[in-house]
Amino acid sequence: MGLFDMFTGTKRPSADTPARRPDEVYAALMAVNRPSAPFVIRDGSAEGVDLVAEWRIVDARWYEIFAKSSLSKVFRILLKLDPATDEVRGVDEEWAVEWRAGVPSLTASAEKFRGQKSSVQFGTAYAFTEQLEYGQVYNYRFSTGELKKPIQDAVLACGWTYKGVAFGKL
Repeated sequence: MGLFDMFTGTKRPSADTPARRPDEVYAALMAVNRPSAPFVIRDGSAEGVDLVAEWRIVDARWYEIFAKSSLSKVFRILLKLDPATDEVRGVDEEWAVEWRAGVPSLTASAEKFRGQKSSVQFGTAYAFTEQLEYGQVYNYRFSTGELKKPIQDAVLACGWTYKGVAFGKL
């Protein structure tokens, strides 16, 4: 374990886990995708990285949930595979988001974060339902760990290190 691993979010595989080929690591990360997850992992070539993991904020099935929860931040992880060191380097990015009539609209803001982040947003609401009964209308919890942990687990299972990048080049 490195001196700053705890601060950067770096996770290392056990010594007995053999390192897989880069294409196998890429495939393992893409396999983390599932329809029921509130996030997606996609190709990141448009952003100049290998993969991008982000909340499904513009997915029609999910934006109503995000809007009802008044989620005010958009979180994503940019991932780059480094076969020379058997590392997947990740940097977190976060922006402010504004909701208009239930549709997300990314706003230009002086508030942007880049580095390593750990946060949780949660809430619940009670009101009268369509059946005129008082009850829970929604309950939500969004955690950066919900996005990061499956990625880190897939990387470690491939014998690679997940290295969180806070400063410098990804």
